[in-house]
Amino acid sequence: MMAIAVLALFATIMLVIGAWRRHIQLRRTGDSGNRRTWRPDGSLDWWALAITDLGYLTVGVGAPVAELAGMAPLAILDHPMVRGLGVAVAVLGIVLALTAQLSLGAPWRIGIDQAERTSLVTTGAFSVVRNPIFTAVIVTFLGLALMVPNPVAVAGVAFTVIGIQVQVRLAEEPYLRRVHGTAYTDYASRVGRFLPGIGRLQPERQHRT
Repeated sequence: MMAIAVLALFATIMLVIGAWRRHIQLRRTGDSGNRRTWRPDGSLDWWALAITDLGYLTVGVGAPVAELAGMAPLAILDHPMVRGLGVAVAVLGIVLALTAQLSLGAPWRIGIDQAERTSLVTTGAFSVVRNPIFTAVIVTFLGLALMVPNPVAVAGVAFTVIGIQVQVRLAEEPYLRRVHGTAYTDYASRVGRFLPGIGRLQPERQHRT
């Protein structure tokens, strides 16, 4: 049953690219990499990640529960081939997300500490796109949504994409520009934001900020 499979894959995501990745970081560096707090701190970073988490939960828990409760799928996506494709896309996304996380290495963080300066990683997956972890996460949750293609899943994907866009464009990129200066803006002018070649910063715009 696809709804059960989505719940199982979502649990796998939380364990593999969540808890296990933090464990690896703690073992390698003595620091879990977590910069988030449970309570809202008023920062755009906190709220962007909260919206993203809402998207994760909506797709990974809300959508399969809605299907189990009898919510009808969207007719245009209700086909065994679409659901099967969703499984493949979700699994691929999990693999890509973990690969990208490990490629980032010691600078990997959840959330932003404005007073912290980490090294700028531009190699490995980060030579292809600037935000390969978020790209892989979107792929993963899109795959889960295709497995249970109901309105709740679509809403969850929308929340996920909106939260990630706000986090990257309005929180992380200004932080990276401030911390790394021209090293970051030169990198961002060569490498796309989420997809290769798309979302590159133009040199004339970079140096105005």
